[in-house]
Formats: sequence, C-alpha cells, structure tokens
Amino acid sequence: MSTSLARVAFRSKMLLLLGSIIFSGTIAKAQSIINPSVKTSSSFAIVIDNKTYEAVEKEVLAYKSSIEADGLGTYIISHNWKNPEEIREVLKKLYKAPKSPLEGVVFIGNIPVPMIREAQYLTSTFKMVETIRWDRSSVPSDRFYDDFDLQFEFLKQDEDSSRKNLFYYKIKAESPQYIEMDIYSARIKPPAENQQSSIEQIRNYLQKVVAVKKESNPLNNMIVSTGHGYNSNSTISWAGEVAAIRTTFPALFTKGHSIKFLNYRNADFMKNNLLTELRRENLDLAFMTGHGTATLQLLNGYPDASAPQPSMENVARYIRSKMRNAKEAGRNLEEVKAGFQKSLGLNDKWFEDAFIQEKIDEDSIFNDKLDMQTWDLQNINARVAYLNSCLTGSFHLNDYLAGYYPFSNGKNVAAFANSVGVLQDLWSIQLLGILQHGVRVGHLLKKTAYLETHIMGDPTYHFQAPQQKYYNSLMGSQTSSAKEWQKILKNGDADLQSYALTELFKTQPEAQFTSQLYNILTGHTNESVRTQAYFLLRRYENTDLKKLVTVALNDNYEYIQRKAAYDIAEQGDDELFKETLTHYINNQEMKRVIYKLDWSIPFFNNTISLPETDRLLKNDPDNKELHEKLTRKLTYEKQKLSKMEDNLRNEKATDKELIADLRTLRAYRYHQLVPAALALAGNTKSAEQVRVAALEALSWFGFSYHKQEILQLCEKLTSDANPAVATQALKTIHVIKETGRRPF
Repeated sequence: MSTSLARVAFRSKMLLLLGSIIFSGTIAKAQSIINPSVKTSSSFAIVIDNKTYEAVEKEVLAYKSSIEADGLGTYIISHNWKNPEEIREVLKKLYKAPKSPLEGVVFIGNIPVPMIREAQYLTSTFKMVETIRWDRSSVPSDRFYDDFDLQFEFLKQDEDSSRKNLFYYKIKAESPQYIEMDIYSARIKPPAENQQSSIEQIRNYLQKVVAVKKESNPLNNMIVSTGHGYNSNSTISWAGEVAAIRTTFPALFTKGHSIKFLNYRNADFMKNNLLTELRRENLDLAFMTGHGTATLQLLNGYPDASAPQPSMENVARYIRSKMRNAKEAGRNLEEVKAGFQKSLGLNDKWFEDAFIQEKIDEDSIFNDKLDMQTWDLQNINARVAYLNSCLTGSFHLNDYLAGYYPFSNGKNVAAFANSVGVLQDLWSIQLLGILQHGVRVGHLLKKTAYLETHIMGDPTYHFQAPQQKYYNSLMGSQTSSAKEWQKILKNGDADLQSYALTELFKTQPEAQFTSQLYNILTGHTNESVRTQAYFLLRRYENTDLKKLVTVALNDNYEYIQRKAAYDIAEQGDDELFKETLTHYINNQEMKRVIYKLDWSIPFFNNTISLPETDRLLKNDPDNKELHEKLTRKLTYEKQKLSKMEDNLRNEKATDKELIADLRTLRAYRYHQLVPAALALAGNTKSAEQVRVAALEALSWFGFSYHKQEILQLCEKLTSDANPAVATQALKTIHVIKETGRRPF
C-alpha cells in the first residue's frame, strides 16, 4: 500500500471510532463514517454497504483519494442498510452542513432502491396502470435520495425474496410536485447475478476509474448516433439536432477535433460501425439516441428497401417472426396464418419455412446483428456514454444494459440511462455542452433529470478544461451570486449561457426576467439558449401562453416547434386553432412536428375545428386529400368524445367504465371532457375510487384553459368528508400549480 493510502487507512480507522458522534443521534451508531481528508468548499459522499466495503476497502479508499485530489472532499459512509430512509437522513444532514455542504453522492454495491408510485407526472412519459405488479408499474428512482424537498410516504418493502432491496413509496399530497435536485447522484452497481461477481466487478471498476481520472483528457472526440424508428425517422428532426450540436460544440468541428454522426440509414447493420467507434481509444463522449429495452439497444429495423427482392425478404422475416411468436404464446397457428393471408394477401408458400431450423438459426443471427446486445459491450472506451433510450438503465434488475458500459474492460466510467420508458421528444441535448468545460457529469444530471434519469458510474468524472475548477466550484455552490451568472450569460458559450439562465431564474425579478427571456427566445442565435428561454418562460404565471407557443411554433429550430405542438395540445385554447391548422397545412415536410400537431388538433373544440378545417381546405384542390384526412379524423374524434362524455355523465355507468375513460385523460388532453370529470370529482354520491380517479386525471390539465375551474373545485374538495378525495384534491392543486416546472 502506498504511503498516502496508508495514511488514509490509518485516518479511517480513527474516524470509525468517531463516526457515531459526527452527527446527531438520529444516525445509527453502527454506521461507519469517514470524513474528508481535505477542506473544500463543497463535498461528496460514497455510500456503500458493509459487505462490499469490507471486500473492496483498498479500492474505495483509492477512489476517495482520487476525488479529493481533484478538489472535492469526500466522505465514506458504510452500513448494513435496512431501508432508504437511513441513507436519505445522512445525506440531508451533510447537505445542510454549514461548511463544505454536500454536492453529490455515489451509491456502491447493495443499496436499497426506492420504487416510486403515483408520481408518473414526474417522468417524461411513463403511464403504466399501477394495478399490475408493483415492481413493473413503479419507477426505480434515486430522486428519493437527491431531491430533499420531495416528501415521501412509505408503502411497503417487496415481499419477493429476490427483490428485498426494493422499497415502495408514493409522494405525499403536500409535497412539491416537481423535481429540483439538491445534489447529484449515481450508482456503481454492476449487472451481476451474485454477490461475488458484483464485488469483483466493483473492484475492477474502481481500479479503472482511478486510472482514468489521472488522464489529462479534454473533450475533443465525440460521436452522435441515431437508431431506427426514433422521432418518426424524420430527417428534418435529425438535421435540427445536428445544427444545435454544432452551436453547442463548435470546437469539435475545427481542426484537431472530431465529431461523427452515425445514422441507422448508414448500414443495414449499424452495430459494427457503432462498436468500432465506442471502442476507439480516444473517444470521449458518445451520445446515442434510439429505442431500447432493459437488455437491448435497438439500432436497425429491417433494411429500407424499394426493390422487389429485399422487400419480399423483409415480409418473409416478418411472417416467420409472427408465426413463431404465436406458437410460443400457444395460439392457434392456422387462425394466425389465415389472418395474415387475409390482411396481406399471402399464399401458403410464405408460411412454409417458419419452423425450419435452418431458417430459425438464420433469422436469429440476422436479429442479433440488428441491435446492441449486452454481450457486445466489451472494451467500451467512450469515457462518457449517454443512452437516450427507454429502459436501458433499469438498475433495479440484476441484468441491465447500461451497466455494461462502465463495467466493460474499456475506459468508460459513466453512462447516463433511464430506468423506465422515456419520451421520444425529450430535449435530450439540454446543457450537454457544459461537459466540454470540465464540469463534473453529475452537474449535468442535476439540471436535466426526470424521475427515471440516472448515471451509472462515477458522477465526479469530468474532462479537462482551462476553467474547470471555477465552473465546478460555481455549480457546486449553494450560494453562487446572480452577478456571476450574469457574467457567464455574456460569455458567448451556448450551454453555459443556458445554465446561467436556469440559475438567474431563481433570483431575478419576474417582470424583468420575463422580458429578458422573451428577447432571448425571439432574438438569440443559438438554438439551445432559445430553447432554455422557452422552457423557463413556461414556468411563469404571468406568461401569455398563447403568445409564447405562437412564437415557438414559428422558430427556426425544429425542436422548439415540436415543443410548441405539445403545448398547444396542453392548452386547447380555441383561439390557437387557426394558426395551428395553418402551420399544419404549410409544413407537411416536418414529419415529427406534424405528428404532434396531428395529436393536438383533436383536442380543440370540434364546433371550432371542423368549420375552420372546411374554411381553409374545402375549396383548395391542392389539399383535397389533406382535407378528407382531417375531416375523417375530426369526425371520428367528435363521435368518440360524445360517447365518452355520455358515459362520464351516465349515472348507470359502472365504476370500471368510468375509471377507464378517466384514465384516458392522462394521455389525451380532451379539454371538452373536463366539465364532466369535474362533475364526477365533486359528486359525493360517486364511488371514492371514481372521484379520486377524476381528480388525478384533472391533475394532468395544468396548462388547460380549464385550469382555474379545476383549482376552484380542488380548493373546495380539500375539506371533503372523504379523506382520500381531500388528499387527492390537495395533490392535484400542487401538481397543476407546478406544471410549468416540468418540461412536459
């Protein structure tokens, strides 16, 4: 052991004796707490379970030393953790320390996993029925540990012996209903089936991260990849992101630096191309967008084809796959076959080889080459990987794909990933450019995380940059001044300016800052700065939302237009319909924006939308097909809404039928049905579960033109005789009032 490590080890043994008195008596004496060895303006904590710590103490101490050598005092806190509350209490105390308050934490080994329920509005899109298995319908989230303002109610520990580390909570009605992390967090948790394998992987990872942190490595090599089926395969959406990345990382486009863009269209099997890049010794940042599962990164679909032969091969693979799935599910194969023959016009020949072993093997190899499998992730050298996809960060499982990045044999030390499904239309590159300035990756998470967003690996890792010490000190401080952020706002860097806006939002007078943000939205040259201004303006109660979305809908950045399309749906204001429809007619090439406007148009009052559609399109020969399409769509939606409203107002409807219709409002913003939902919520004769479901559904209408009506009823119902109704009414008030604080 080196002299410095021996010194730390001796110090640790002494501090173990003092650990029980460092904090107040609310912390169990069995917890071992090692204080930082250096004095710094902020601090960091390593939280680890006893068994893992005993096995890898040497490596943990070396990891602590590497963080402290970078100017961040570090605690080691080990214990046989019984529940998440024990850990949260320790972290809160460290965060409130008068000197060197906590800025971040990493969890190593077997650390309890909070599983959050009844808070799906804090995710980007997750909306699963919570009556199914709790481990599937809850969100694994370390926001329990890093957002101290959120208030949680414990529900239960998982009963299954293999899932005893899962603890279920819901957010209390009186809690803030938005995420604003106080510290950043990460997990060093390998994909492993047993304790011994986990410990060995942790030991290897800690040795690696200590070595990698010694590199003098600026962010000057990056790749951006896009998988099949994402954002409607829209080339205009993709081009918009390329333009935004160019203004975010201008240096990467200059001599001596590199940035590569990989797209699923580049090859029938993009995996080989992507793996070649990920294994490149000098790769710094890999930003990867696409669909995913817990154990797959989806890259390619069946090859794009216009020629007859490859098109026929695609159909044949599709049929073989469907027949095998049907057999595995125990379905009647002749009925399945007859269905495909009728729908696709196929003869018997297409079905003959579905169960021939040679074809089964051939298709298996073909499918393996389409997507990134866990066993592909060896020797990954991208120091930081960002997986903008669903489920790859399902760290509550023993086996999850994102874990294979930092625990590969390469130099990857951190991977951003999501524990549940995520929205395709995320602002995925938000603040990403701050990493080039030597900012710790945890600071990026702290500003951009949803309930499901996590870092796997070391959150203190950062690239080398001239002003890294200054920026890390500023972003890790709880007392940074507005003067400092105003200075940064003038420095010309897109994402540093965007970060400064998020900080100034906390302190600047609302009227003054609203004007400043509007000026940025309408006049700034950088896409990311305009987008940040738009997101912040949505938070202000004084903002004219109709004016705001009108400005955004006409921005040159496709993503801002797409975001405006979402917000149009959220508002449903009839005065916006004409402009919405005009934009829809004139921008048919913008595939993803049109997709969202297609989604939005049915939410307007059909007494306005149908006549206006006729007025603009009926006598236009160039848009005859579009007129017919919209008329069919709006007519269908009108009939559907009429049926739903009749059911919601039907006193003979069953509770199950009512709840099913009410749940629809969580995803589809049918503003015309709000009055019916309000009537159900306020009807004391309705069943408790129906009234609660109505109030919960109404909480998704925070931007609706019905907002004030919803709030008025909820205020009244907070004193309802039914405690469950009163509690949900209070929660709905908070959710609605804080809607603007959530990006979606």
